[in-house]
Amino acid sequence: MNVVTRIAPSPTGDPHIGTAYIGLFNYVFAKRHGGRFILRIEDTDRSRYNALSEERILAMMDWLGLDPDESTAVGGPHSPYRQSERLDLYREHVDRLLKEDKAYRAFETAEELEEMRNEQKRKGLDPGYDGRSRCLSSQESDDRAASGEPFVVRLKTPLDGTTRVVDALRGEITFDNREVRDVVLLKSDGYPTYHLAAVVDDHLMGVTHVIRAEEWITSTPIHTLLYQAFSWETPVFVHMPLLRNPDETRTKLSKRKLDTSVDSYREQGIIPEALLNYLALMGWSMPDGREFFSLQEMIGAFSLDRISLGAPVFDPKKLRFMNAKYLRDLIPLENLTRRVKTLFESAGFAWEDDDYLLDIVDVLRPRVETLNDFVAHAGYFFEDDFSYDDQAKKKLASGQKYLEDLEREFSMLEFFDYDSVDDLVHDYVQEQGVGMGKVLQPLRAALTGRAQAPSVTDLLVILGKRKVMQRIGRALSYINAGLPDDKPQRPEKAKNATKTRHEAA
Repeated sequence: MNVVTRIAPSPTGDPHIGTAYIGLFNYVFAKRHGGRFILRIEDTDRSRYNALSEERILAMMDWLGLDPDESTAVGGPHSPYRQSERLDLYREHVDRLLKEDKAYRAFETAEELEEMRNEQKRKGLDPGYDGRSRCLSSQESDDRAASGEPFVVRLKTPLDGTTRVVDALRGEITFDNREVRDVVLLKSDGYPTYHLAAVVDDHLMGVTHVIRAEEWITSTPIHTLLYQAFSWETPVFVHMPLLRNPDETRTKLSKRKLDTSVDSYREQGIIPEALLNYLALMGWSMPDGREFFSLQEMIGAFSLDRISLGAPVFDPKKLRFMNAKYLRDLIPLENLTRRVKTLFESAGFAWEDDDYLLDIVDVLRPRVETLNDFVAHAGYFFEDDFSYDDQAKKKLASGQKYLEDLEREFSMLEFFDYDSVDDLVHDYVQEQGVGMGKVLQPLRAALTGRAQAPSVTDLLVILGKRKVMQRIGRALSYINAGLPDDKPQRPEKAKNATKTRHEAA
């Protein structure tokens, strides 16, 4: 079988985590079987359509590396891939169903439908269309349509019996046909409903596997009946477990309770590799139980039988944890530096040597969770006039002697490489007979303005001798500026000295 999968997002808002999640599994399944992955735009709800949202969906897929083989951007043999541009195709298929008496026009107004629902409610009947236009003759239907009377087109669904649906993850599911009442296929504005457009497009585009969220299970009998009405082969249905909020009730993932925008996570400094890895774990696991794996590794090991039907919880804290692991250990330094470089440039940082940038990223990566953290931590590598935080000020005040000594020692150091600097600092600490922190903490504060920063030896070597000397000198000036008298008198002595001067006068 030539496997074809698709996603069909609606461009109505921010690119959603759920779209990325379902897109990932469609992409991976297609690539695992050497098939095609299609992205089409379901824009038939014109009241909610947003052109910018469509652009952002395409940008999201590009950023994630889930490149479709066919889409509005790259084209393909089944163009167009925007449903609003396929209206003639839908009308053609609706006309076929009308001609074969498998669908009919319904002329009820909104007020009539509302009255019908109210009556059903009063009588305690199950809500749903009662089929009142189903018995119209073809001649009457044609005449009323020709006169310009507004109508929708409804599918003639079975009045009794059941419809059987097979889900690749859940097995056979049976639906009572009385729950599927003559659904609308074509709206009065000439646009198709999701049901008609999805089925027609999936068939014409050769989709073999419909992989989508489990919330669409209840629509599957409608789609199955449509495939039967057209005498088409039904694709394999795969309904993925819904992503859940990390709350007590594990409700469906919602932007009311959680940030669901892929753009937002990207702006926070989450990288696509980490996001894809985390989304993969939401519904699937590697055969060897590994938690961290690449997209290509997932493709190589993927099978539907490893999809779990649990209620996966999307936890941003776990995502940040995984992102940190990628930044610290899994992304090659050169690759990571290229990404951080863009952020540094946007922050206004300047440097002369790209090796300097490599060193900065390398020394900071153990301390970050997101790409943005690099910018937040890196300022002192590029700016000499940084301020001292409160903890750094305390460290400086207690370390004046050590800074004065080290300033002198560093000035005499001929080679300012890692081993030479490291040996000098360790030898000095031993000579002083104090704990390492007593010396290193004020030195770190002098070099960075912070009490928390990377290894002092790394800082010394990356900054270089000239900057180190300049920053220690600046710190000593700051300390001295805060002490107007090198030997301040104790309060008692100062009081006595004042008294003596008055007596002498």
